[in-house]
Amino acid sequence: MTSYDFAISGQHYLFDVQSFAHTILAAGGDAFSYALLDRTTQGVIDDVASGAAELGVIMQTSETESALNGALAEAGLAFHELAVSAPLVALPSSHPFVNAKSLTLEQLADFPYVYFDQGEDAPIAFFEEALSQVPRAKKVACTDRASLTELIMAINGYTVTSGILVGITDGSALTTIPLETDLKLHLGYVTADNRELSVMGERFVSHLKRSLDLYANR
Repeated sequence: MTSYDFAISGQHYLFDVQSFAHTILAAGGDAFSYALLDRTTQGVIDDVASGAAELGVIMQTSETESALNGALAEAGLAFHELAVSAPLVALPSSHPFVNAKSLTLEQLADFPYVYFDQGEDAPIAFFEEALSQVPRAKKVACTDRASLTELIMAINGYTVTSGILVGITDGSALTTIPLETDLKLHLGYVTADNRELSVMGERFVSHLKRSLDLYANR
């Protein structure tokens, strides 16, 4: 296993990229070895449990938190909530519903749903998109954040997101519209029960909290 001076593992978000960049830029140094690892939810759990990453960045929903917290506890990990947001639909500017004030999943039934693949037999609680358990006739899985954005644009599809996924770097490519649901997203980080955060880990969490306070829809 490769050893890094500092590493974080996360689901496919942009806000943790900015926080990671701020953290390592502030640390400086003439030589270093850092890692930002985009993973499936199980991958995040494995990275933090094994020590390959100091902490992980994940999202829970009010429907999945019980099952996901159970999986984290079994791995000796704990979730620390930093922000709560409302689910949003991410659409390309060419989409017929791009100017809607709000949307339901029923309205989107005829459009392709693009989501992050979690691997074979992954429990529904591990999916990164809210309301993943709702059946869709048209689905496209991908494993890369940039690919998800490009696919949505190319096939006039949609995904369900915190809005922070597209709210920082991809804002010109995708538009976010409120989803009509009472479901809430809980954004935060995961740590191992038996390890304290390093100075860089604490700095990363501080940057992450500021980023989420700025962009999350409270």
